Amino acid sequence: MTVSIRKNILLSTTVASLLFPYVTMAATSDAENAALRREIAAMHREMMEEIHRLQARVDKYEHVANLHSRKVGHTPRTLMAAGPDDAQPRFREAPVVLPVDNGPRSPNDSRIALPGGPVQSWNGFKAASAKDESVDIGGIKIGFPKGRLTIASDDKAYAFSIGLMAQEDLGGFMGVGQRGKGSAGNFNKFTENARRMRIYMSWRYKDWVVNVTPDFGANNNDGTVSLFEANLNYTGLHNTNLTIGYFQPRMEEENAERSGAFEFLERPTIVDLVRNIAGGVARFSIGGEHYEKRWLVSGYFTGQKFGDRTSDKTITDSQTGAVFRAAGRPYVSRDIDVHVGIGATVAFKVNQSNNGRITTFKNNVEVSLGETELLTSGALTNISQIWAAGPQFGFRYKKLLLKGEYYHIGVQHDNVAASINPPAIGFDGWYVAANYTLLGYGRGYNEKTAAFTTPGVEYDFDPSKGHWGALEVSGRWSVTDLRTSGTTKMTGNIINTNGETGNKQTVWQGGLNWYPNQHIKVMLDYTHFSVSSYNGAKSTDANFFGRSGNAVSGRVQAVF
Repeated sequence: MTVSIRKNILLSTTVASLLFPYVTMAATSDAENAALRREIAAMHREMMEEIHRLQARVDKYEHVANLHSRKVGHTPRTLMAAGPDDAQPRFREAPVVLPVDNGPRSPNDSRIALPGGPVQSWNGFKAASAKDESVDIGGIKIGFPKGRLTIASDDKAYAFSIGLMAQEDLGGFMGVGQRGKGSAGNFNKFTENARRMRIYMSWRYKDWVVNVTPDFGANNNDGTVSLFEANLNYTGLHNTNLTIGYFQPRMEEENAERSGAFEFLERPTIVDLVRNIAGGVARFSIGGEHYEKRWLVSGYFTGQKFGDRTSDKTITDSQTGAVFRAAGRPYVSRDIDVHVGIGATVAFKVNQSNNGRITTFKNNVEVSLGETELLTSGALTNISQIWAAGPQFGFRYKKLLLKGEYYHIGVQHDNVAASINPPAIGFDGWYVAANYTLLGYGRGYNEKTAAFTTPGVEYDFDPSKGHWGALEVSGRWSVTDLRTSGTTKMTGNIINTNGETGNKQTVWQGGLNWYPNQHIKVMLDYTHFSVSSYNGAKSTDANFFGRSGNAVSGRVQAVF
């Protein structure tokens, strides 16, 4: 189209330059004729300059696609001086500024940015980065796909990106008074906590990707600096990611959602306990996962956690284990998603230290403000093997989402003498949750993780235009029972098989989450909890008589 316009302009100007002299010679003097010719030449130069500018813009925005599919040959060019009638070069032309995407967005493009998402293949990375505006500097592409700074070579074979997750929590407890001579525990009326402060760094060479992510808000108390992940990934197989290094293998639907997409500030207690048996953050892992549109399967061989041998220098035999998950969508339509799955994990052996092979299941009340952990199994000694397994279910109808999971934990012991057969013990836990999106697109399903994901922000927050982002309300009921008949405490070669160890925790929660845009999330949770006492508790323990109470907590989250 541009070429035809150019031809028409050139033809018209040429005809005009040929005809006008004969017309003007009949009615004007030679001086007027010369002035007219100069005016026509000036008009000709201006039109040629405009043609060159239009052609440059067409080449910039339309010709780029051809460079990705084939190499364009260039004939040698010779620099020549411009004539007085030719277009003159212009410098510092104002750049074309594209409008910022504030909406409307489609459901797929509206989801919240999740930096902890699955690693993209090389083809997937090229396709995703091609959709985003980038700057080309000497063959290097610099852009911000999903807000994450990405520097890549022209063919995207080499790339480096850096992202961020920052979560700042604040809140406090009410009605958690001291009982009898038991300890008051740490239940602040108001406090703050940097929950997750992660800097995601990724290096790519084609389908080989290295991830290194330090965490400046690790564990439940801020001020703890640790590692979230450090691993090597290969993505060259269809819909498959193979991983080796410190990683978080996931076997639960709630955990597969990624921490930036949680409905509440923290996972249900049973999910947190089960995931740390042979998985959890920064667990050495070798394995992978494969997904299709309707199903996903994953499996990992696992070892110790990052920092285990630093925190306990007496470890002489590190843990080994495995994590497995299979999930699918037996029915899916525009308005309905049905999710079913199963997860399993096993610690073939736990760390061997000066205290033997020992573990303790314990957790907070699903509020991470640095409070005292009330739920506990008591010390489990002489461990041979720990395993857990259970089903997961989810159902979405339009903007309503229902889901739940159940897991059983089994603990087996070594025989310490020929005449002793220590009892195998078991624990149980489950949760059910409901979620409804009030504003924005409802929670969707991510086939790459076989889990539900965040609501969608159709328009960024802009009250002047009546845009309020996305808003959702959630409720959850969580129960974890660590009571069991038969203790594991030993005196010499004698195991006491009478009595009860551990306690039971029940948590009810309601929450409200607001997403003003695709990078910011504001959360507000109300929690009521009840935790029973247990026989192994000391009179000075915070839960010697059991405890119950309430908490109000909030979070401000930014992800890029």
